[in-house]
Amino acid sequence: MIRPALGALVLAVCLGACQGEESAAPPPVRPVLYRVVKPVEARVFGPFAGVVAPRYQSEIGFQIAGRMIARDVTVGDVVHKGQRIAALDPVVSRFALTRAEADLADARAQAENANATELRRRRLLAGGNVTQAQFDTAVASRDTAQARVAQAEANLQKARDQIGYTELHADFDGVVTVRSAEVGQVLSAGQAVATLARPEEREAVVDIPEDLVGTMPTDAQFTVSLQSAPDVTATARVRETAPFADSTTRSRRIRMTLLNPSDAFRLGSTLTVTLARPEPVHVELPASVVLSADGRDAVWLVAPDGRSVHRQAVTVIRRTASRVSIGEGLKAGDRVVLAGVHTLQEGQAVRLPDAAP
Repeated sequence: MIRPALGALVLAVCLGACQGEESAAPPPVRPVLYRVVKPVEARVFGPFAGVVAPRYQSEIGFQIAGRMIARDVTVGDVVHKGQRIAALDPVVSRFALTRAEADLADARAQAENANATELRRRRLLAGGNVTQAQFDTAVASRDTAQARVAQAEANLQKARDQIGYTELHADFDGVVTVRSAEVGQVLSAGQAVATLARPEEREAVVDIPEDLVGTMPTDAQFTVSLQSAPDVTATARVRETAPFADSTTRSRRIRMTLLNPSDAFRLGSTLTVTLARPEPVHVELPASVVLSADGRDAVWLVAPDGRSVHRQAVTVIRRTASRVSIGEGLKAGDRVVLAGVHTLQEGQAVRLPDAAP
């Protein structure tokens, strides 16, 4: 009777020992994703793509209608004040000038005749040979003829001006940025022929997403660099912000005045615009990496050998729904676990995605 009871006791002890070993088994090896810590010393706004544009530019055209017979410039040409840009067919304007000259000659002849008639009747009136009414008629005819002379002279001057309007000249030194008409085209008065830009006042024109415009510091100096030569830089300050966003791109146009740019910043050059503001050294990470417990914040770091993790206390200086800024507790090169922070244990074995199984 004693031997069966002793066997049962030994069996129970063995089963209890096996269960203890199972309960003391280490947690399984978990694969983890991580990010290498890179401290940030400045907050960068951008970069955004832009273009060099003139601050002042004008669409120029003829003051009269006609058919264009010459265009002396094209896009990119540098023009000087008084230089001819284009010309209209002057035949119609010359006919108008000839007619105006003839009208003036006719008006002057009629005025001379009216003056002579008024002088004769004045003498006859003194001798009592004409009535006062006849003399008054002669005076009115003289005044009318003189007015017609003045009108004819004005028409002649207008015809001469229109001859000058058949040629389009530059009003200032500039660069042709747009060509709007071609030779042989019939133009109306005021229709644009070309666009002239003043190169001495240059700006950086940038389209910035509407949701970022509110965070853009308007009083800061932006860094502008040429995309073709990133080492060539200049500074710019915001001059104008478009009041409304573009309905297609949902971006707003920002105009920045270039401060003492070099000659390399030619009109039409593409730019990269950024703004770097110094800040205390910190680390930007997703908000999911932080484990908060008992009012303290911590993250999980991968051990140097890449086989386990340990908890590291950190100080969060700025927190949003998706991002956190950590001021203390991390250094460059640390590997921070990105996900599953609530299921890890101190010293738990892990496997990195770039490690061999």
